[in-house]
Formats: sequence, C-alpha cells, structure tokens
Amino acid sequence: MSSSRPGGRVEAFAPDGIPEVRRGDDLVALFLPLVDLADGDVVVVTSKVVSKAEGRVRPGDRDQALAGETARVVARRGPTTIVRTHHGLTMAAAGIDASNVEAGSVVLLPEDPDASARALRARIAERAGCNVGVVVTDTAGRAWREGQTDIAVGAAGLLVAEEYAGRVDAHGNPLAVTAPAVADEIAGLAELVSGKLGGRPVVVVRGRRDLVLAPGEDGPGARALIRPEGGDMFGYGAREAVVRALRGDPAEALPFGAPAPAEDLAAAVTDVLGSRARRDGEGLLVSGAPPRAVLAALAFAHGWEIQPDSGSAVRLRPLTP
Repeated sequence: MSSSRPGGRVEAFAPDGIPEVRRGDDLVALFLPLVDLADGDVVVVTSKVVSKAEGRVRPGDRDQALAGETARVVARRGPTTIVRTHHGLTMAAAGIDASNVEAGSVVLLPEDPDASARALRARIAERAGCNVGVVVTDTAGRAWREGQTDIAVGAAGLLVAEEYAGRVDAHGNPLAVTAPAVADEIAGLAELVSGKLGGRPVVVVRGRRDLVLAPGEDGPGARALIRPEGGDMFGYGAREAVVRALRGDPAEALPFGAPAPAEDLAAAVTDVLGSRARRDGEGLLVSGAPPRAVLAALAFAHGWEIQPDSGSAVRLRPLTP
C-alpha cells in the first residue's frame, strides 16, 4: 500500500511467513530475512507479538487479569471497563487481548513498550546495519467515534509528533496548537496493511525518513503522546464524574485537573444553585444558604473545597496538592 503526500510518497509492506511467536523468540531473527530494510524505514510491530516474545501471556480471562493492569477505572458500561493502565494509556480492558492466543489465555501489553521498541531498534541496527525507527502498536477506541484504530504504545528512534506551532500556513495564518501525532498515524497505516487476521504482525513503512532520528538517539518514545493524569478534560466517564464529585474523596481529585479559575466555579454555583459567589482574597464567598452537599460536589469537580472553618458564611478555597 502507498499513499501520496506533498513532496513524496509513503509506502507500507507487511511480509508473510512470520510463524507463531512464543516466549523467548527473537523477533528480529523471525522477520529480518523477510524484509529488505533501508535507512529511514520505520518498522512497525504489534504489541501482541512483542508481549508473546517477552512472556506476557497469562492463563485465565480478561476479568481475572484486569485488576493487575489497572491504575484506576475511568468508566464502566455494562461488560466494558475503560481503565488507565500503569503505562498511562486509557484503554478498554487495559489492552488485555484474548484473540489470536491459545484458548484459556490472554496477552497483556508489554511491561514497557518504549523499552521494547528500543531493544528491537538496537538489534536491527546490529544485524542489518540500518538506522530505522520502531513503533510498537495496539488497538484502541476513540471517544465520540465508533470503531477502533491502531495507535503507538511504544516507539524508538522516531519523532512521535511533529510540532507546527509557530509555523505559518499558505495564507499567512499562524499555527498555534497543530501537532500531528505521526507515530499514531504510522500505526494506523500499518494496520491497513497487516490486517487483524492476516498473520502479518510486522510492517515496514517507507517514505518518512525525515521522522527517523539519528543513530543513538531514541527520542522520548510513545509515552510523550500520553497526557499526564489531570491534563485531560475527560478524566472520568460522565457517570463516574458525577459519582466521584458527590463522593468527594481527595484521592480521586487529580483526574478533574488543576483547580479551575474562581470565575468558572462562581458561574457554576450561580447556574446550579442560584447563589452568588464573589472573590474573597484567594477564595470565594457564597451568599445565602446553599445546600452544602451540592456546593461541596460543585467545588470538588472544579478542584476546590469548602473551607472547614467557614462558619455561617460559606467560603471556598482551591484544593492543595
């Protein structure tokens, strides 16, 4: 498969002939004879075969393995559980896969996908003498969109995002926040070639050597594409956000993000309770006699809390880390 882009051409090739991967297998030895690599290529490998080679296959089912791979639950809908993994990834069932594996077993994500990518890149350089980028992929859903696509969960020797901020388009308009996640785009292209049932877990992408870093420079890895906890606007599912705000456990505050500006909280208090809130030093003073439970939930969702010594006047203050 190939796709055109300004000034060039991008090609992707997925070789047949890679056998079933088992624990301890040398992935590079399995696919290197099947491809003709060149400097500037990007080698894309599915996380499943990386995990199999690294011994990340476990007996049991997804539910049995889920707790050990979960940093926190983001949302639940029926049998589906969306979690934030220990890697920082937000995925259904923590990326645990029960397909293309022996019955009664599941495959966990690699323990450190970026480290896996670095190791693969080093072995390719040693044996093939080529300077390539490496991407380790997995399949994920997207908020607000049906279906799934492959994303980069690990990377080495690759610029994972192109930074366009500060550039100017053809009409002279400044680009402020444009930053294509090219590692994810490469992962999606590779999946089009490999397919889910084709038994082709390795893809070579050619035509973007400008993204491949110099020998010895592995870059920040795919972890650089993960927003830090609290940096995402959607740290909980809609229902879960309501429940956690009402519960008000300080340990669950971080996914709501940094404390909101006082003006935002004041507007929410007026909108929900009809009460007025005005600045009072570093805090807010709420007039009237608002229901404290509702006010506390509103404050918590905005990163604030009711000041314990408020007395008859209800004062709010930002939560401290």
